[in-house]
Amino acid sequence: MEIAIIGGGAAGFMAAITAKRTNPSCKVTIFERAQKVLAKVEVTGGGRCNVTNSFAAITDMRQAYPRGHKVMKRLMKTFSHEDTYRWFEAHGVPLMTQEDECVFPKAQDSHVIIDCLVRQAKVLGVTICCRYRLMDIHKLEDGRLKLEFENGTHRVFHRAIITTGGSPNGRGLQYLARLGHEIETPVPSLFTFNIKDRAFCDLMGTVVDPVVTTIPGTKLRAQGPLLVTHWGVSGPAALKLSSYAARLLAENDYKAPLAISWTGERARQEVEENLLKLQAANPRKQLATLHPFGLPSRLWLYILSKLGLEPAKPWAEVGRKTLNRMIETLVNDQYTIAGKGTFREEFVTCGGVSLSSINSKTLESKVCPNLFFAGEVLDIDAITGGFNLQAAWTTGVVAGQCAAGSV
Repeated sequence: MEIAIIGGGAAGFMAAITAKRTNPSCKVTIFERAQKVLAKVEVTGGGRCNVTNSFAAITDMRQAYPRGHKVMKRLMKTFSHEDTYRWFEAHGVPLMTQEDECVFPKAQDSHVIIDCLVRQAKVLGVTICCRYRLMDIHKLEDGRLKLEFENGTHRVFHRAIITTGGSPNGRGLQYLARLGHEIETPVPSLFTFNIKDRAFCDLMGTVVDPVVTTIPGTKLRAQGPLLVTHWGVSGPAALKLSSYAARLLAENDYKAPLAISWTGERARQEVEENLLKLQAANPRKQLATLHPFGLPSRLWLYILSKLGLEPAKPWAEVGRKTLNRMIETLVNDQYTIAGKGTFREEFVTCGGVSLSSINSKTLESKVCPNLFFAGEVLDIDAITGGFNLQAAWTTGVVAGQCAAGSV
């Protein structure tokens, strides 16, 4: 049996390795359109490769996977984050879990992951072909699949696994639509927010941890560190929210209100009580000299300026109305998202081949037998923190097992 893997990324390599191990007699070939394989793995996690996550902070899979959480919950029973950890360690790549629950190689270098995957593929006899861009797939009467490539060549395989990753403009998915697959329009996910407020952006480099970000009028919210940049905001609290709100923001041309609670998960009443205690204990001290909730000095001075308060004003002279305005700004500071930036380390799209077109247990196409899918080409995507790579490993293993095992 011959199996084609279309796409030499994380999901593709895991699918190829798994298929070969499931059925050692089958011939497995990886076709990569670029000049080298695993290019995205090389840059993820700032070049350190955020392999997976401990999932310790995840109580509901929807928190990690805004799209595809039900499928991921089922598939991870076959290959979980713990299996990923064991797999790489067993193949000579020691891993470590950071305080933020992200898992990285101890070497802090993505090349150890790339070398491991390429080495395992070659040891097993997987063929790797670069500069092969798939253009079309035809179903043959005997059930095999004819694959047509951009260079004019074509090959026939018994099975094929599509692992081409995200397709930002959707054009790369047209051949799958022609076969009858439903396509969820791809839009960007995991991006930073542009905010046109010069005084706010002058705080660039300021980090506040934790904050809660929300889009007013929706239930969309994210928690974590926030980084102020020269164009707006970044950091997990912004990136998570961009993932949850990917569709909504795309529909609104990346213009929407943004609310930030600088006091994290603290309730308004708790914030009020803290400020009243601070005021009672330090009546003569100037507003600028005491930073409530450990806020960075620059941010606190910005908030005072936003409220029109003199930094030298004593706390005792802050009246009830002013205190209420201060509380409101701390727990519900309002901004306007005026566009999206990019997140260089992990460019992700939401959308792709609809899960309604796929058998959720085997990842085989419902409309084209012997065609399987894995990775970001599916309408599965996650927040930042190693969850997208985990989806690649998990779906790659399941697709590889099922493609090689379904004789």
